[in-house]
Amino acid sequence: MGFWDKRIDRRIAAYQRELIETHYAEVENMYRQIRGWRHDYRNHIQAMKVYAANGDMEAIRRYLDELDTDLNTVDTVVKTGNPMTDAILNSKISLAKSKGIEVRADAHIPVKLKLSELDLCCIIGNLFDNAIEASLSLPPEERLIRVYMDMKGTQLYLSFTNFTAGKKLPKTAGRFASTKGADHGLGLVRVDTIVERLGGYLSRNSEDGAFTTEILLPAYNSSPAESNSSPD
Repeated sequence: MGFWDKRIDRRIAAYQRELIETHYAEVENMYRQIRGWRHDYRNHIQAMKVYAANGDMEAIRRYLDELDTDLNTVDTVVKTGNPMTDAILNSKISLAKSKGIEVRADAHIPVKLKLSELDLCCIIGNLFDNAIEASLSLPPEERLIRVYMDMKGTQLYLSFTNFTAGKKLPKTAGRFASTKGADHGLGLVRVDTIVERLGGYLSRNSEDGAFTTEILLPAYNSSPAESNSSPD
């Protein structure tokens, strides 16, 4: 293995470690917030009982509005059924929103995956990073990323769409160019490499002011029922 190959492997390994540490911590934090809200549920009921006993309907309405806001915050957490995917999706969604980018995510993984969580994490992380970076070139009101994930037979389907500045993205040597420089380009090549190694399918399309990446990955080697019951 040459010097550059070793350097690339080290950067990939470092990125994978960052994914595991950062995104598992993120999902644990979200679950902690949910558990905290449930723990406080009884106290909320007691507070409203006091307002009701005093006939203070306005106070009850205000309290319910506050609880509704808190519940909406919890409901925005994406729950795919796969902890690692939950971690990275919610972490990236939080990052996108902090940059003024709207995210619409519809993601479901109803089976126990056989493919490596690290591979899936690298794919999702790089696609999301690319979509976030591209969205920053647009006015805030036009920034939107759509994410869709679900099973198609025995394969996991992923689709990432982000809007561009109303024009097709240029290609270099048959490949869409990254807007984030060499490091980000390495991330996109890494996605291609993983998909190819897994025997999956990848398609990129730049049309009508939107850039879409679609991926199909073999998700398991047996029936869904067997996959759910099989050990790691």
